Amino acid sequence: MAKYLVIQLARFGDLLQTKRLILSLQQDLGQGAAEVHLCIDSSLSALAAHVYPDVKVHAIKAHGTSTAEEVLFANLTVFSAMQAEKYDAVYNLNFSGLSFAIATLFDPETVHGYRSEGGQPLKDQWMRLAFRWTRNRRTSPLNLMDFWGLLAPAPIVPEAVNPIAMRKGGGLGVVLAGRNSRRSLPVDMLADCVQAVFEAHGGPKVTLLGTKAEAQLGSQLMRKFSGPLLQRTENLVGRTDFSGLIDTVGGLDVLLTPDTGTMHLAAHLGTPVQAFFLSSAWAHETGPYGLGHRIWQAVLPCSPCLESRPCPIDTQCLNAFADPKYLRILAGKFDDDYPANIIGLVSMLDAVGVTYMPVFGLDDGTPQRKDQRGLVAERFGLMELAPVADNTQAASLYQESDWMLSHERTAPGDE
Repeated sequence: MAKYLVIQLARFGDLLQTKRLILSLQQDLGQGAAEVHLCIDSSLSALAAHVYPDVKVHAIKAHGTSTAEEVLFANLTVFSAMQAEKYDAVYNLNFSGLSFAIATLFDPETVHGYRSEGGQPLKDQWMRLAFRWTRNRRTSPLNLMDFWGLLAPAPIVPEAVNPIAMRKGGGLGVVLAGRNSRRSLPVDMLADCVQAVFEAHGGPKVTLLGTKAEAQLGSQLMRKFSGPLLQRTENLVGRTDFSGLIDTVGGLDVLLTPDTGTMHLAAHLGTPVQAFFLSSAWAHETGPYGLGHRIWQAVLPCSPCLESRPCPIDTQCLNAFADPKYLRILAGKFDDDYPANIIGLVSMLDAVGVTYMPVFGLDDGTPQRKDQRGLVAERFGLMELAPVADNTQAASLYQESDWMLSHERTAPGDE
């Protein structure tokens, strides 16, 4: 039986976006189902147990420690246990100092993704390609789930990752905010959007969701509600653990949310998502995976931005979500007068993975993204395609070093 380790030290949503890779590694390839191990931050252990019940979890203290020495001594037992395992392959998914350090526990020839050799951090060619196409995120061709999933020697088909999203009867769930405030809607704006979706769905039960840190935000939002909406709303902000969150989200008719881990949980559970994407959040990179989801993507000439830089235009991408034309669409009142600076997308699947089709507004990155997806499909032999229309896309992704060097893994600066 093959044995694999996946190192995923990022947050809630990233753990769920590792699903295609993990399921691909677990599948039976004629030698029996493989054994998959997962190295994660200890704060996500309970979630991992629910999402990946057949995976052996190695939980470490990856966040909240200030020095390398603290990390080493806090996790020495776990590191020793992982090193004692004989893995056929190790998949290191994070470009971080800690994940590079953990990769040194294993034979460099077994490590895929990011690794260290002779004290130098290295990237596989597949990682280098992603660094290149993200120079222009507007045309990014792959969802993160597919980017990681295609590291597997035999990726499962996209249809096998998440169930088709269907209403479950539990009404409307509302996630108040994400980790980055610029990716979330202000209370007044969110209240109007909730009212519109409430009307579109015929006045269902509404459940507010969020962390304890957002408890005050939940109270503020409730004060914006009135009439039937207020009467039908239950405030569970800060009152659910992972088990309770799974039970609640798994029973909803729809989840209204920014780009959050709870959004990816809903997709995992087959709950329909309506997601707000703005600022640095870009649907083609981190949108909900599977069929049956809708995304409202704010688009300005600067979209998507870098959340690490201050916004020089005072987050004008928010304005589209307050547009009466947009609120009419949310409420189910469709006409040909579309709001400006926003694209309505629906999730689709092709041989490469998930993609998003515009149904409201125009996506000016579609031609280039289609060509880049074609190059990815060609690389992995996923489907027969017409010739790529624009060879500049190939030139932007591939360089002579990709086939001139005898080893496909190079230093991070060699892109």
